[in-house]
Amino acid sequence: MKNSEKLKNLLELEIIPDLEIAIDEMFEAIDRAKKATASEKEELEVLRDMRTDCFAIIEELSRDELEDEEIDELLEELMELKSVEE
Repeated sequence: MKNSEKLKNLLELEIIPDLEIAIDEMFEAIDRAKKATASEKEELEVLRDMRTDCFAIIEELSRDELEDEEIDELLEELMELKSVEE
């Protein structure tokens, strides 16, 4: 499997679903409290930006716009992040 396929799978099957769960949990916490703190708003914005970036990477992969070196770096960074999470 090529690294571009690995990157796409990692984003679609693990990273984006994890981000969506985190976003949903933030909304639930905010809803329970009936008000969002400044830090919660900031964290929610960061999570949404990360999700948007992931979708952008997938789009760039589908249009073959990323160099192999970029793909390798992104894959390595995301794998490190994922291992730290676990």
